[in-house]
Amino acid sequence: MCADTPGDRVPRFDPLPEEEWDDVVRAVTDTIGPLNVITTLARHPELFRSWIGFGSMLLMNGTLGARDRELAILRTAHHRSCAYEWDHHRRVALDAGLTEEEIAALREDPDRHGWSDDDRMVLAAADELHERGTISDAAWTELATRFGERELIELVMLIGHYHMVAFALNTLRVQNEDGDHGARGEGAGG
Repeated sequence: MCADTPGDRVPRFDPLPEEEWDDVVRAVTDTIGPLNVITTLARHPELFRSWIGFGSMLLMNGTLGARDRELAILRTAHHRSCAYEWDHHRRVALDAGLTEEEIAALREDPDRHGWSDDDRMVLAAADELHERGTISDAAWTELATRFGERELIELVMLIGHYHMVAFALNTLRVQNEDGDHGARGEGAGG
């Protein structure tokens, strides 16, 4: 990502004020808090309702284990230089059992860290989808030794979903709730 100028860090839309939240936005914020990703995307109510159902399924009701899910999301956040996604999922990844060292290693070449074979498969899927828009036969065959049909479909959809969310977060310049504009550059992943 190119270096930001001060104007590049100004949100393109302010989060929707609480007095304008509908029942769906209120229910989501009551569950996970008034996150700027929620209150910004809620400016398009119909799209928001469809998106939140899909995203919630992947995040809370999916078939992938929490560690695999967060490895894929953080690697995608890194590839898309999405500080907001990185910062929020870093916390979720810690709860899923990843260490600070592992999280930091997600911003580097996977060969520089001693990932398990299971972790390496997930990272390879995220990397190949980012680089090529598909998963090679060799990587797919390896993934299929570990994951069933539903998990394989979900893994691809999860990575694609978080690419899309990163595009929206970066383009709309959604800010972290603490006011931090997020680190960019250096493969910051965000």
